[in-house]
Amino acid sequence: MQLYNTLSRRKEPFQPLKPGKVGLYACGVTVYDDCHLGHARSTVVFEVLVRWLRRRGLKVTWVRNFTDIDDKIIRRAQETGVPWLEVAERYIASFQEDMSALGIPPAEIEPRATGHIPEIVDLIRVLQDKGFAYQGHEDVYFRVRRFPGYGKLSGQSLDDMLVGARIEVDPHKEDPLDFVLWKGSKPGEPAWDSPWGPGRPGWHIECSAMSMRYLGETLDLHGGGQDLVFPHHENELAQSEAATGRPFSRFWLHHGLLTINQEKMSKSLGNFFTVKEVLAKFPAEVVRFFLINAHYRSPLDFSDAALAEAETALLRLYTTMAHLEEVLGRHPDFKPGEYSYYPATLTLDECARLGSLTGRVDHALDDDLNTAQALGFLFEAVRLLNRLLEENSSEPGYLTILFNLHKELKELGAVLNLLQADPAAMVKSLRQKPLDLGISPEEIEQLIAARAAARKAKDFAKADNIRKDLLDKGILLEDTPQGTVWRVKG
Repeated sequence: MQLYNTLSRRKEPFQPLKPGKVGLYACGVTVYDDCHLGHARSTVVFEVLVRWLRRRGLKVTWVRNFTDIDDKIIRRAQETGVPWLEVAERYIASFQEDMSALGIPPAEIEPRATGHIPEIVDLIRVLQDKGFAYQGHEDVYFRVRRFPGYGKLSGQSLDDMLVGARIEVDPHKEDPLDFVLWKGSKPGEPAWDSPWGPGRPGWHIECSAMSMRYLGETLDLHGGGQDLVFPHHENELAQSEAATGRPFSRFWLHHGLLTINQEKMSKSLGNFFTVKEVLAKFPAEVVRFFLINAHYRSPLDFSDAALAEAETALLRLYTTMAHLEEVLGRHPDFKPGEYSYYPATLTLDECARLGSLTGRVDHALDDDLNTAQALGFLFEAVRLLNRLLEENSSEPGYLTILFNLHKELKELGAVLNLLQADPAAMVKSLRQKPLDLGISPEEIEQLIAARAAARKAKDFAKADNIRKDLLDKGILLEDTPQGTVWRVKG
């Protein structure tokens, strides 16, 4: 298994520090508002990673935090006249509701910053004793230039940071690049006692304290969005390694951002859609499919059209699964066994590709969690399975093939958190909002098969006419190494 490590800027073989056990810390949300679809992408990426690690036989401890005290939370409390703790509790509950609606289970450990003030204070005290932290008026800061490796995660030099960053002017800092570890409280703000006076933790220190509290001084995996590489994760790395003298995380994983018109989806930019808004228009599994239908490190552009395409694609998978279960349902007492059967509708090469489905999906996910390629292999299998189903045989060997393919599709789908619902019910549900194409997905698949047969017979005129007819109906065909796939134009 290989994962791309932001720290080394290359893919590396992944082996956990302790054989058989993996500690993963994924940065969670700051709870001052409902979470948007970008937050959902982050959670889905790490959920699939956890599922995949477990499929590989590893015991995973997944830690995902809540930042439940922050300037934004305090500002929201002041704007609404609601106590800050009530604001935090409300949006923690909202996040959990959204993730449950998306079918995403909670992480094993979901710590809150305010529940770990003693660990945060202890960590700051260690940094101060080692000369990496100092008190400036009521705040405590980290001495960036004292840590020699600062910038190694983001690949930036200190001079570049000073020139390119918008540094907040603070007369109490020794250096403009220094960042806050402990904030002295202002009148009316929540505060906790500390050796430096009443205050609250800075954003970066909480993740170091909580991750090391549950996973030890060196983590296997630390992750989040690409927007967290600098300054959040850079600061986490510096303060953690300064305190312990050990590597903080062996692997750093960062997913691409969700965009709208190629611009980051962000509450500060006002161009975001909440999970609740999206789920009001599209089923949860469609949203999950959309979020993993691109490599996790790639940007992903959001639109209703993209989700509509995801819905059409998911319908294709479930339509075939429903047909498969219908055929197997005619033989309820059948027991699969060692039978020989040679499909008349598939070539030997196509049979081999169906037989190697699990191995190819495993290989795709082993290669830096390539969910897009894994889905491509599933769609190729479904395309071949549709042709196999045309044989409609009662031969024991034929039924064994179908039985095993059904089991494989369910097991592989479970790694992606797809294809676990009742297929017939899902087909009916997804078709309640049909695209006005004037043609069904089954008819499209039949025409694709007819086009493939025409091309094999070198009747290229007929193949071109089929492509043109589908294009006139708004269906685009794309020939890939795994076969022909279709999508809705626009």
